[in-house]
Amino acid sequence: MKNLYDPIDRTTFLINREAHLPVNPWWDVWKRLKKNRLAIIGLFTFLLLLILSIIGPWITPYAYYEINLNMKNRPPSAIHWFGTDELGRDLFARTWWGARISLFVAIVASFIDLVIGVLYGAIAGMVGKKTDELMMRFADILYSIPYLLIVILLMVMIEPGIMTILIALTLTGWINMARIVRSQILQLKELDFIKAARLLGASNLRILLKHLIPNCAGIIIVTVTFTIPIAIFAEAFLSFLGLGVQAPVASWGTMANDGLPALRYYPWRLFFPAIFISLTMLSFNLLGDGLRDAFDPRMER
Repeated sequence: MKNLYDPIDRTTFLINREAHLPVNPWWDVWKRLKKNRLAIIGLFTFLLLLILSIIGPWITPYAYYEINLNMKNRPPSAIHWFGTDELGRDLFARTWWGARISLFVAIVASFIDLVIGVLYGAIAGMVGKKTDELMMRFADILYSIPYLLIVILLMVMIEPGIMTILIALTLTGWINMARIVRSQILQLKELDFIKAARLLGASNLRILLKHLIPNCAGIIIVTVTFTIPIAIFAEAFLSFLGLGVQAPVASWGTMANDGLPALRYYPWRLFFPAIFISLTMLSFNLLGDGLRDAFDPRMER
């Protein structure tokens, strides 16, 4: 019988040590995410669109604002890869310049929703009682205002532009994030590790920043990945209504607005902005579904 006190060899020691090392939860999430092919396709699709939005305007000799009436409404060709519009402007350059505007607006609006929603929902859930009730009723009242009414008021009060779009997107966009974070905080603050932190003398601020919000990171990240495609579509919708950036600057929404009247005769003018809006939204939806499964260990098989 082998003596339990005999020294083990180095290989056995390394294997046992590796098996007992603490697992990084983020690395664990990444391993589960890599197994989801659709999520990885969505991630790489978005990264490809992001790279093309950066380099796209520089790989064509035409500027997005350059007018050439002799080349107006030309179909896609070796000269103009995506064709031209009614003023002879190159649609390839305008598409990727518009991608910069659309992605910038969507990401910034989602970040603002993230900051406001997480802070608002965390404070409401942490404080609770009457403060929580008042804060959430205010959010409900704000959310009940018809979105189209907000857009019309902004069109009357503020000049169209990127800042106007950001205001329209973030005025009520943070409420969904606040509700989700609040519900998570209400569940987490009743758990034993939060009670232990209180007994050890941790302040409410420390508990909120060190324990509660970090433990909501998974659901927050997933919610952001679903918020960005909504913001992209909302930006396109607002630009389509004329609230977005003004000529000669382009976004996917303004290009769709310009291409709609010419759909019967020059369909490529609407096809390219529409297909890239759809691809971007699809990529984030696939990535969001994958992240939702990756953050849930029960989904691992």
